[in-house]
Amino acid sequence: MSMGVGSAGLEGFALSLGLILAIGPQNIFVMRQGLKRSHVFATCLACSLADAILIAAGILGVGAIVASIDGAESLISYGAGAFLFGYGVLRIRSSMDPEGFVVEGEASESLSKTMGAVLAFTLLNPHVYFDTLFLIGGASTGFSGDERIAFGIGASAASFLFFFSIGYGARRLSKVLDSPDAWRIIDRGIAAVMFAIAGAIVLPHL
Repeated sequence: MSMGVGSAGLEGFALSLGLILAIGPQNIFVMRQGLKRSHVFATCLACSLADAILIAAGILGVGAIVASIDGAESLISYGAGAFLFGYGVLRIRSSMDPEGFVVEGEASESLSKTMGAVLAFTLLNPHVYFDTLFLIGGASTGFSGDERIAFGIGASAASFLFFFSIGYGARRLSKVLDSPDAWRIIDRGIAAVMFAIAGAIVLPHL
């Protein structure tokens, strides 16, 4: 049933925002970059654009193609689990000799390294494919023409709003958490979440 372009856009926005609000490794990485004031704009933009591309692919029906490939889900899950476990180990190592925030001067990590991590957190996360290609892509089939385009734009807009909000919102905490002890807690907390998510992703396929 036709709902109108505006309503379709709002529905896409609400669905996407609801899915993305769940705490995941990508969200944690963006918040950490915001707290460290390290390549915040590039990180938020890269995550937002990646989501927008995947949402567009889902609306175009790529999800159905991926689902038909034998072993694709397991392969993605094992790769994601290995990456998240490795990142958790790095955070544990970082917590052994923590530093305060890098507020001025050069960022602690290069832009290329940061972008590599952004792409890994995005593309090695099985849930991002489930959310964008299958859930959002599937929901878009209820619309056609301009309404379907509006649905996709609304869903993509939610990603831009969310990532830029947590990336730059986290910076407000930088002065409060400007201490090695705070980073020791943050890094170990991140590591615990990464290990838990890695286990949850891999265990169903063992």
